[in-house]
Amino acid sequence: MRLWGVLALAISAFALFSGHPALALTRTVIAEAQYVMADGDTLATAEEKVLQRAQRRAVEEAGVYLESTFYDVEQESYGRTTRNTSLEIRTIAAAITETEILDSRRSFENERPVFFIRIRASVDLHNLAEAIRRLQSEAQLARHFRELQLENRRLRAQLEDLRQQPSGVRVLSIDASGKPEPVQRAKQQLELAFHTPNLEKKIELASDAARLDPQSVEPLIVRGQAYLRLISIAYSEHQKSGEYAGHIEKARSDFDQAVELDVKNPWAWIGKGDVQTWLKRTDEASLAYERALALDPFFDLARQRLIGLYTTQARRQAKAKQWQQSLLTLHKLLDAPVPDSWRPYQKEAFLLRSDVLLKLNRSEQALDDLSTVLLIDPTHVGALLTRAHLYQARLQGRLAKDDFERACVLGSLKACDQLP
Repeated sequence: MRLWGVLALAISAFALFSGHPALALTRTVIAEAQYVMADGDTLATAEEKVLQRAQRRAVEEAGVYLESTFYDVEQESYGRTTRNTSLEIRTIAAAITETEILDSRRSFENERPVFFIRIRASVDLHNLAEAIRRLQSEAQLARHFRELQLENRRLRAQLEDLRQQPSGVRVLSIDASGKPEPVQRAKQQLELAFHTPNLEKKIELASDAARLDPQSVEPLIVRGQAYLRLISIAYSEHQKSGEYAGHIEKARSDFDQAVELDVKNPWAWIGKGDVQTWLKRTDEASLAYERALALDPFFDLARQRLIGLYTTQARRQAKAKQWQQSLLTLHKLLDAPVPDSWRPYQKEAFLLRSDVLLKLNRSEQALDDLSTVLLIDPTHVGALLTRAHLYQARLQGRLAKDDFERACVLGSLKACDQLP
């Protein structure tokens, strides 16, 4: 059994939940963080991680200490508890309404890039309280589940004692779990599939689980994700698309079947969207990701997929000089209501939209998007230069000079040439 979003929190002795009317509901905090780039990181992911660390510290300094990362999945089987952990940002997203980057720089330590950031964050204590209340409720469900599992083990032990009675006594055999033996075997195979790193073995184990329990959606999702991983590896090795087309078809079949079995499973819709992305069916992929997000508004992976999908599509359209189509795609992404903490992930989309707007001679709207980019990343030299030229064209010399000076300090010779 899976329980999503089980939370471990330790709340400081801070009157966050007291409901006293005199308490301010918003607190502004300055926080900083450092992150050493890992082998598997790209520059973009390293920048995201250092920003998340700073936002997390801002939340903690506002009065709530996050004791540990959140548990995406908790499983309990035969007395063993397995937890797959990852950094969960949805409570941070609920808490932070505005983020201003005060300082952002890179250095090197033992030949590895080190990212440093200092931010000013506005923390909404009311939204944070609501998120914690909801997640604590899920934690209570998890504890209740563990209590049921403990009782289940006790019953199982009693049944084992009964089975040891003399052979002359007929004992009624009862499955304490209440599920048929093939279903239990399917869960065992699925648990093995979760933990094996070998993709071929993972597919084999998930296939066994799907055969034993054809009404379960989880084996299909695990197997479909394994096929998608094989596709990604083949693509990275520059194999021809025909060499992994079979994997795409198998993944498509698994996720289609998963959606039929459980239309409210967001992971099934994510997989369906990933397949459509590989097939370059952008509209179908975006619909699948939006469906996953509608089922779970805090499903960060779905939102990240949508941001990447729309930005890539708009960039292709702009490259083909399809300015209006590109602008419509970017509007769908950037005009949708999202927490301000997601704005850093949309930086490239804002920058692209400013470029498209300039192509369409809509400089005032382009100026707004460039300002948004610089709120997210004050060190973006390209945005500073473009905004400075726009200020010049509008005869706003003081503002243009400020941007040229900032870009010059950041190392832009073109900006330095514009200064007196």
